[in-house]
Amino acid sequence: MELLIIITILFYMLSTVGYFAYLFLQKNFLQRVAFYLLMAGFLCHSAVIGYGFVRSGHIPIHNLYETLSIAGWAIAGVFLILQYKFKLKILGIYAAPLATLVMIIASQLPREPVQVKNIFKSFWLIVHVITIFIGEASFALACGVGLLYLIQEHAIKSKHHGFFFRRLPSLELLDTTGYACIIAGFTMLTLGLISGFVYAKLVWGKFWSWDPKEVWSGITWLLYAALLHQRLAVGWRGRRAAIMAIIGFAVVLFTFLGVNFLLHGHHGEFTRL
Repeated sequence: MELLIIITILFYMLSTVGYFAYLFLQKNFLQRVAFYLLMAGFLCHSAVIGYGFVRSGHIPIHNLYETLSIAGWAIAGVFLILQYKFKLKILGIYAAPLATLVMIIASQLPREPVQVKNIFKSFWLIVHVITIFIGEASFALACGVGLLYLIQEHAIKSKHHGFFFRRLPSLELLDTTGYACIIAGFTMLTLGLISGFVYAKLVWGKFWSWDPKEVWSGITWLLYAALLHQRLAVGWRGRRAAIMAIIGFAVVLFTFLGVNFLLHGHHGEFTRL
């Protein structure tokens, strides 16, 4: 299994190289190679997670290594779907390095087996984890699209169109893709919170316990709900939406990692070293 983890990281790294080569050389075959390398890495990654599930009998999230591994897997998987849907080839220069970085960090963490507690064995936990991580991966990609939007907007407004102007897609495509990412992320986050409430009731006896992770998840949900409301009601698009997508993902990162390390709560069970 250790070898398969190394192969997964290698595929992700080669995909990253391929996407950056595509950025500089603008050869379509480089993008296709990078895409298939990322797909190969995702399949190997799926095998790693599947093995962990079969071996332990529950979704593998009982330490920080496994949690980060699921996060990297979700980023790669959501990007593959997004690429198929929107053909936003250049987003690979963000998605592939991000998945690679997450897996490299995860690979340096302890992977010793720990005692499996009953709280990990629940259908609702599986639903909760999968939907939350897919949602957060969608928000991560929305952040990447937002960054590309700001870069392209700056290139367009500058007097001399330079390197990025010729390589990045239209602002309209970037805005549409970012919006789709946020819609998908918000939907998955909502499902994740609902399944989390049911899981909490079964395990801890109440739907809501003011756990720091619960509070910050609620804040994250409200932030993206406000962003979507402003887009639909007021017409927030373009630069403002891109900036909010970046800020939103910063809140997601704090909710995912910062809360567990800085604040005490029962969700710490899922990210302990």
